[in-house]
Amino acid sequence: MTGLLKNIHNPDLQKIADKVANEERITPDEGLRLYQKAELPLLGLLAGIARRRKNGNYAFFNRNFHIEPTNKCVHNCRFCSYHRPEGDPLSWEYSQDEMLDIVKKFDTKEVTEVHIVGGVHPSHDIHYWGSLLQRIREHRPGIHIKAYSAVELDYMITRSGMSVREGLALLKEYGLDSIPGGGAEIFDETLRRKICPEKTTSEKWLAIHKTAHELGISSNATMLYGHIEDYSHRIDHLTRLRDLQDRTGGFNAFIPLKYKMADNQMSYAGEVSMIEDLKNYAVSRIYLDNFAHIKAYWPMISRDVAGISLIFGADDLDGTIDDTTRIYSMAGSEEKNPAMTTDDICRIIRDAGFVPVERDSLYNFIHTFAL
Repeated sequence: MTGLLKNIHNPDLQKIADKVANEERITPDEGLRLYQKAELPLLGLLAGIARRRKNGNYAFFNRNFHIEPTNKCVHNCRFCSYHRPEGDPLSWEYSQDEMLDIVKKFDTKEVTEVHIVGGVHPSHDIHYWGSLLQRIREHRPGIHIKAYSAVELDYMITRSGMSVREGLALLKEYGLDSIPGGGAEIFDETLRRKICPEKTTSEKWLAIHKTAHELGISSNATMLYGHIEDYSHRIDHLTRLRDLQDRTGGFNAFIPLKYKMADNQMSYAGEVSMIEDLKNYAVSRIYLDNFAHIKAYWPMISRDVAGISLIFGADDLDGTIDDTTRIYSMAGSEEKNPAMTTDDICRIIRDAGFVPVERDSLYNFIHTFAL
């Protein structure tokens, strides 16, 4: 395959291609050049080399479900279609008992992970959210609990008068296994003041994840793309993640999150094309050389595009989900009732030419399916 990388007409791109082939790290300027100058076939080729180096011919998924405790939120991010104020007919807030009932619906199913994320509720403190984890752990001891974005954590920990380290250590005692990557959006503070001015700063987001890693709590990382950012903002974001991963090694996966325009204050920005989605997956895979996994979150981009993304650097399709998330369906996603069986996911992976692997939340193999 590397023989195809010879005789690239642009000498700058040839140099980058040679570095990728030789497992050398590319610089921020070179990452920006890939976004700006590289055509999709070259990006797919380079991302494929990087992807197979990390994960061979495997593509991963897990059996999971989501709990979204509330869409009431102290923040009012302009890109968000999920937030609803108190009294809005589309707002909700589940009690702990109702959330435990969601868990109980999966008592007879072979799920391995519950993913808990929602709005930043104005009233509940860390002990409320911790006791929810404890009740889930008592009911289903073996399940992996991935819960609370850094933005939720920032609010509940600060409200409880604790340091980040104290708060995360307490939540770990309650039953927290890992944290999702939400709330990162785009790290450039000038842009954050335009799209999410009330939200946790990028420095605090990174500090929370760094502390979690130091405490043995792994996490994911995300980037919201396709709104008013440019390629330099994306590279800055990826660089900050790569730098932190160099220091801690605590990120499991990177998840590009596509901005969806329905029913929010930034609809004027429109949405980027599938070509841009694939370019973003490819550059992310090439640039984040210290991330083992790139996840294509299929409820956001559709199962068809997620399948194609496997050819452009992604190696993970998230999970079965079983119609337990509304965040992207409320923003206009094609997946209105997101749910897939293991057979559905395996078919998508096989159609892209990869071997399906059911994993746990930490990417340990559970079952390898035939190609």
